Parts: sequence; structure tokens; C-alpha cells
Amino acid sequence: MTTPDPPPVLAAGCVLWRPAPSGHGIEIALVHRPKYDDWSHPKGKRKRGESASACAVREVLEETGRHCELGPRLPSAHYTVAGRPKHVTYWSARALSGTFTPTSEVDALLWLPPPAARLRLTQPRDRTLLDAALTTTP
Repeated sequence: MTTPDPPPVLAAGCVLWRPAPSGHGIEIALVHRPKYDDWSHPKGKRKRGESASACAVREVLEETGRHCELGPRLPSAHYTVAGRPKHVTYWSARALSGTFTPTSEVDALLWLPPPAARLRLTQPRDRTLLDAALTTTP
């Protein structure tokens, strides 16, 4: 008798951006997670009954301190974590008001021009997601 595959972990997040302070181009928000010592886009697990879009907005606020306005939907990411499939739904999102406060989950936030953000991202799938987001931002 075969064991059924475990249900996927459902998560959501954003490629968070803001107009560059210089007035030219945009900057991308990257978060550092000390548990994994990685740089990534803000994301996290959905709560029971929570929509993917509500989760994405909540996770951005929790991890970056910023409210955001969801923009275009981006490609979803599918990968395995600790033997379980994970499905992350992403949006491009414009950063609004707020202030970052370091926590044990996210200890640093960087705002970088897209080429520097691309180099800093730890996972190749996050670079692909950034590339997709750049085709949708003003």
C-alpha cells in the first residue's frame, strides 16, 4: 500500500518595489532570513482560510514593515522543503508606507536597484521571479 503524497505547503509573497529615491528607476526589497542565511523576496505560509493575496500582503507587512499595493500576478514557484511540496503564489507589489523593524525571522531589509538585487538573491528561482516582475513594473 502506498502512502499518499503530503499536501503542499501553501504560501504567498511579493516582489516588493518602490520608486528609487534618485527619481530614476525602481528599487527591489530583499529580506535576510537568519535561519537560512539567505536573501529572498518577502513570503510566508498561508493561514487556514486565508486567501493567497491576503497572505502576500500580510507577509510583506510582517517581514518588511511596509504596507503594499498588489500589482500583476507573477509566476508561482513550486519546490520541495523537508520532503514536502511547497507552492508559493507571487505578485509584483508597490511599497507604500511603513518602517522596517528587525525580528528573529527577518533581521535585515535591503532596497537595491534590480541588477544588484538579482546578484544578492540566494535562490535562482527568486532571480527568475525578479526578471518576471521587471516586465510588469513601470
